[in-house]
This record gives sequence, structure tokens and C-alpha cells, in this order.
Amino acid sequence: MKVVSQEELEGHAAATWRGALEGTAASLAVGVPGSYFLHRRWPYFRSLPIPIKVLGVVLLWGPALAIQAERRGVEYDRAHWSGAGVDHLEREHASNEARWHTLSTRQKVGDWASRHAYSLLFGCWTATMTGSWILISRANRAAPFAHRIVQARVYAQGITVAGFLGASLLTLSKREEMLKHVRSFIFLHRNHNFEDNFGLEGRRSFVDLSC
Repeated sequence: MKVVSQEELEGHAAATWRGALEGTAASLAVGVPGSYFLHRRWPYFRSLPIPIKVLGVVLLWGPALAIQAERRGVEYDRAHWSGAGVDHLEREHASNEARWHTLSTRQKVGDWASRHAYSLLFGCWTATMTGSWILISRANRAAPFAHRIVQARVYAQGITVAGFLGASLLTLSKREEMLKHVRSFIFLHRNHNFEDNFGLEGRRSFVDLSC
């Protein structure tokens, strides 16, 4: 087990803070001008309460800060790994690359979606919430603000639940594929042991019994 020095802890903290500042700067660079643009061009946005406008910027700032801070922390950790850890990561990366090239287009899409399930769900919820809010506001301008929020949230929740079900199916199919690989490995390992202990005839007998 590697003992982490105080210098490494401070370096990791500095990298994390740098990522947090980068995420904050990027989100504010997009959120503040975007809010100002909507305030100038969209009368309905201009009529919204200030807390709602601030909430829109905060919803953009929070994920950007957390994601970029985590990325910088992981980058720092990887840059300071050495020894067996680096060899293991290189072998794992090469194995993943080889596996990726053997997948079909449909399998690649499923694999990518399973690895980014939470990002897709959050994006789906955000897009649905925004789209349903715009459609409801245009279709029923006389409805109170609270009613529009409730209706938009219901639509967003429904589509998000459907997304959760899809993500669950992807995870289940991935687990089944992993189980197939594990069973194949166990079978080959047992087959190899039989061949070493009992020779070719023992291996054939084991295969016949397994079938």
C-alpha cells in the first residue's frame, strides 16, 4: 500500500481547486451572458422573478464546478501513478481499445450509453424540462407560473423514468455479457486443468460431460 505524502495531498487539493475555478469560470461565462441575452430579447424571461433567473445560472454552475474539479483531481492522480499501477492501467486501456474495435455500431452505442448513463439522464431531464416549459407557456399563457412549473416537471419526470428503465436494461445486458465471459473463462480454466492432470482423453471426457 502506497503512503501518500503531505505534498501529494496538497497537490491533489490544488488541482481540485483549479478545476473548480475553471468550472465556475466556464459556467459563468455561459450562464451570465445567456441570462442577459434572454432578458433583453425575451419578454417572458424578463418578467420572471430574480430567484428563478439566478436558479438557472446555479443549475449550470453546480454541475460544471463538480465535474471539472473531479476531472482535475483524477488527472493529477494518474500523472503521479507509478510502478504496477501504471502497468495495470496500460494493459486495461489496451484491452478496452481492442474490445471497442470488435464491437458493432449498435454495441458501441450501448456501451457508451451505459458508461454515461447519469449524464444522459441529467441531460434528458434538463432538455425535457426546458422544452415542456416552453411549449406549455406558449399553449397556455393564462396559466399561473406555479401550474406551468408543475406540468413541466411532470413531463420531465415521466421521460426521465423511461430513461431510467432504459439505463437499467443496458446495465442488465452488460452484466449478462460479463457473466458469459466469466463462465467461458471458468470453463476454459477447468478444461486446461483436466488436460494437465488427465491428458487429452480426460479433456474430451470433461467436454462431453459439460455438454
